[in-house]
Amino acid sequence: MTGRLPDPPLLVVTHRRSAAGDLEDIVEAAFRGGCRWVMLREKDLPTETQAELAKRLLAVAAPYDARIVVNGEWRAARLAGAHGVHLQAGGPVRRVRRRLGDAALIGVSVHSVAEAEAAQAAGADYVTLSPVFATSSKPGYGPALGEHGLREAAERLTIPFVALAGITAANADLCLAAGAAGVAVMGSVMRAADPAAVVSATLAAMARTVPAAG
Repeated sequence: MTGRLPDPPLLVVTHRRSAAGDLEDIVEAAFRGGCRWVMLREKDLPTETQAELAKRLLAVAAPYDARIVVNGEWRAARLAGAHGVHLQAGGPVRRVRRRLGDAALIGVSVHSVAEAEAAQAAGADYVTLSPVFATSSKPGYGPALGEHGLREAAERLTIPFVALAGITAANADLCLAAGAAGVAVMGSVMRAADPAAVVSATLAAMARTVPAAG
């Protein structure tokens, strides 16, 4: 189940502080590799600066018909004309929906199935569920959920969820087989010498997925 998620359901999350090069160049390379969905996650920047950066990424995305969402700052998303916003668990989904309209893609970061169910009840289009695997980018959020946690989410949710944290080309297919609608990556793309190749390899792994029986 992918619902309103971009196709393919691979989400690349930005992190300029760890990026191996210019953020716009990395995002463009990700699009060349087949990605069609990028989350601007630069929450330390002021709203206006986030909006300006989002506008630049939207210009990069346009030739690829790709989607840009902004993490945490719905005002920046609205200023930039981004395709949506990604909120923290417990965020004001209904209020943001009123501000951005029905066409906006609204996601929520969650770290348990209970938080995911709350986001679903509030009207989120999707959630990112993490940490799926152990990773230094998601400290302090509890033990890794693993495939068991993904299967539990698949049983209890009716909106799509995206597996996040520790996702690589080596395990992306396992996440989808366990019920995730998509996967999200950050460091593996941001730090890569060849971001397009990393994205292409991850998409190839996702395409090999065979859903689990039952």
